[in-house]
Amino acid sequence: MDKEDKAKRVLAVLKKAFPRAKTELNFKTPLELLVATILSAQCTDRKVNAVTPELFSRFRTPEDYATVDTAEIERYIGSINFYKNKARSIKLCCKRLVEEFGGRMPRSIEEMTRLPGVGRKTASIVLAEAFGIPALAVDTHVKRVAQRLGLASGDKPDDIEEELKGLVPEKDWRSVTNLFILHGRRVCRAKNPLCGECGLREFCEYYKTKGG
Repeated sequence: MDKEDKAKRVLAVLKKAFPRAKTELNFKTPLELLVATILSAQCTDRKVNAVTPELFSRFRTPEDYATVDTAEIERYIGSINFYKNKARSIKLCCKRLVEEFGGRMPRSIEEMTRLPGVGRKTASIVLAEAFGIPALAVDTHVKRVAQRLGLASGDKPDDIEEELKGLVPEKDWRSVTNLFILHGRRVCRAKNPLCGECGLREFCEYYKTKGG
């Protein structure tokens, strides 16, 4: 089968396995999701969700983050990996939101990635989850699943994003992100993947060469 047909069949299997797939980060507003996604880099969503209730109660607007010393932000996120760098990124990001966008959250990849600390992955997650704008985010799980299935030959996230976008319709871009992330976390792990429990074995190049 060609890659496009494989991608279609893979999505069908994963949609049955994870019928309510969405980001596991807790948020109520686009700003909250932006901050949570910045915090989630090299950190579990569970740890992020543990600190954000108090953080979001204290900081409600971009101005709130932009006008305090980073030490004040650090106080709420000290248990997060690289919290000092992330506090600085959040402050600078929100400062740019205030100064350049009037506190309004941008709604395009081009504008979002002008914010300090925001790359295509973070921008795509916010656009898709907070605004319903078609976007496909490539994190380590999406990259691993796409490569193991043989749906992506590139190694750079931007290249993998373009490959996957070329295989699935725009309406499924968000689904690819969430389904591949969940599958990568639950089944297709980086170490000791659960190939014996995987419903995608028949499509998987990794299983054929290593897992089987």
